[in-house]
Amino acid sequence: MKRALLLGKVAGIKVQVHWTFILLILWIIFVGIWGDTSTSGILWNILFVLVLFGCVVLHELGHALTAQRFAIGTKQITLLPIGGVASLEDMPEEPRQELLITLAGPAVNIAIAVLLYLIIPFDMLQELDEAQIQQFFSEISARNFLYLLFYANIILAVFNFIPAFPMDGGRILRALLAMRMDRLKATQVAANLGQMVAIGFFFFGLLYNPILALIGVFIFFGAKGENIFVQQMTLLSGYQARDAMMTNITVLDPEDTVDKVIDVILAGAERDFIVANSDDNKPVGIVYNQDLIRALRQNNSLKVQDIMSREFDPVAPSDDLTEIYRKMQSKKKSFFPVIEGHRLLGAIDMTNINEFMIFKSSLDY
Repeated sequence: MKRALLLGKVAGIKVQVHWTFILLILWIIFVGIWGDTSTSGILWNILFVLVLFGCVVLHELGHALTAQRFAIGTKQITLLPIGGVASLEDMPEEPRQELLITLAGPAVNIAIAVLLYLIIPFDMLQELDEAQIQQFFSEISARNFLYLLFYANIILAVFNFIPAFPMDGGRILRALLAMRMDRLKATQVAANLGQMVAIGFFFFGLLYNPILALIGVFIFFGAKGENIFVQQMTLLSGYQARDAMMTNITVLDPEDTVDKVIDVILAGAERDFIVANSDDNKPVGIVYNQDLIRALRQNNSLKVQDIMSREFDPVAPSDDLTEIYRKMQSKKKSFFPVIEGHRLLGAIDMTNINEFMIFKSSLDY
């Protein structure tokens, strides 16, 4: 995620905080000043939020470390004002595995709450009357810090069990449904319910809590995006690179001039190009459109070999389209040559796959 500060790594997983997190801290300070809260009170509020988000990191690590047991990596964990996001590289299609990965997050919060329950003297609260309890919890301080952290972790666990896909509760629902129906139908049911809950969050948040309204927006579009992604994976399932690859492509020679590349772009619809040796047709690089434009701003007398990227990801004609699609989404540059042995057969990119899905969905319809 752009504009995020790296806090460190845990088990090889990057933990970072998005720049918008500072808005939450500023909001706490603003509310404290507006409510005439003491300086120490504001500092305790900030400390509580930071420790609570530490629990959120542990929650997301629960997802990530459980996913590792199923050979699924995690790109990073990002903290946002509305919570944390563990960017898993994939989500298993096996319902039982998805269920275990999803349950691991709230289980961490429950474990933290149990640990706090064992060390906090709850007996003391029984000695207080209702007015004294209200006074005790009126402002965050050293005396009630752990009590509030205990209740916050309980709330986090319960909140995450709300069946609002793609929150944990929604994913649990999808996993349970997928045990009795196909994954696409299970996702559609969970996503539709998640969007209904999101609308409720949004309007309730407008009346009482802006953060809840933001969460509602996040859930609504997250559910929509996840539903579309699963539909796309279903359309691509069972197909290989050879079924969707482009074969009528322009192959450049390392000695070609940049002017020739410009002429080819203006004469057609191609934007990225494979560079191959003329003697054996073996790919040696890729010319990406953005690299070409960057080079033109500096020197228009360059040759293809001067601007081509020598690092590229070839795919085989038998490679699964779903895996290629996932790889493309994790790459900034998604133009792959299709190679069998050392022989160039064609190329495949995101536009190409999107067109393939459009035609497939039209034929299926």
